[in-house]
Amino acid sequence: MNDAMQPPPRPLTQYPLVQLMLARVREFYREPEAVFWVYGFPILIVVALGIAFRNKPVESATVDVVAGPTAAEVVSQLRASEKLRPGIFDAESCHHRLRTGKTELVIIPRSGGGYEFDYDPTRPESLLARNAADDALQRAAGRKDPVPIHDEQMTEPGGRYIDFLVPGLVGMSLMGGGLWGVGFVTVDMRIRKLLKRFLATPMRRGHFLTAIMLSRLLFMLPEMLVIIGFAWLTFGVTIQGSVWAVLFLIVLGGFTFSGIGLLVASRARTVETVSGLMNVVMLPMWVLSGIFFRSDRFPEVIQPVIQALPLTPLINALRAIFLEGTSLAALWLPVVILAAWGLTTFLLALRWFRWE
Repeated sequence: MNDAMQPPPRPLTQYPLVQLMLARVREFYREPEAVFWVYGFPILIVVALGIAFRNKPVESATVDVVAGPTAAEVVSQLRASEKLRPGIFDAESCHHRLRTGKTELVIIPRSGGGYEFDYDPTRPESLLARNAADDALQRAAGRKDPVPIHDEQMTEPGGRYIDFLVPGLVGMSLMGGGLWGVGFVTVDMRIRKLLKRFLATPMRRGHFLTAIMLSRLLFMLPEMLVIIGFAWLTFGVTIQGSVWAVLFLIVLGGFTFSGIGLLVASRARTVETVSGLMNVVMLPMWVLSGIFFRSDRFPEVIQPVIQALPLTPLINALRAIFLEGTSLAALWLPVVILAAWGLTTFLLALRWFRWE
């Protein structure tokens, strides 16, 4: 009798959390601009950076020779190297071109023999030009190498810069999507008084915040698959380790940065406020976390801070799987750091969040 009087179980689509997620998904796909920025723009970044850093011979460096009696002979000797593009200018023009970055090296022939090299030691291209010019001039003077050297260029997938770059782009997209796709959207809803309307419903705060995070993960996973798939089809980028480990890190990274985005947006009232907070959070990771180069280039004294940033362990773990085939079990420390960031920021956002 009691069983007959019990109401039938509710369909899954009637639960508040599911309805909030469906509403967010419908809202997203009804905005073509949002679809482009989520799925189209990352592909454009991969194409642009992949073309810019594709495997190709090193471009020749510009070298200026100060005008003088032996300048023409020096230029002739430098032209023996395919890496150099020499020219003759007066002393003032040479140093002006060096200061403004129009040349990588200035060579001043000395009257008593020998040469003076003027260059910027902080510019890698200047160092390469200096070494190539020294080699060309020394060979012209009769130097011979006592030991033969054979160069073998690495062009196989896994050892190129594009292979190093793609995990960084995946991490960067996860960070941007989590912060802007969650934090900015939440503040925008607060500005449009939509959150105030939710406050009048029996919906729980936890349902709303969880739905925002989960809906963002639904958008983010296909976005990352598009980036990785496009890099594989276009540039031959491969994953040396487990694809499932990469998917796990993508979901974990999306959860982490969604939690940070919720925390940033928990009390922000204006677009200007949330934009400033987003930049404060993202800028250190843009610079320090190793998106485009290894983070260990920075001084040892700040490495603990760099490694504690959530983007750093995410990118390092992705690169370890992409390039080295490292197992997920061996990456337990980055996983713990990311999970700690995600859980802590989500719980703080749940506590401090306000509707108005």
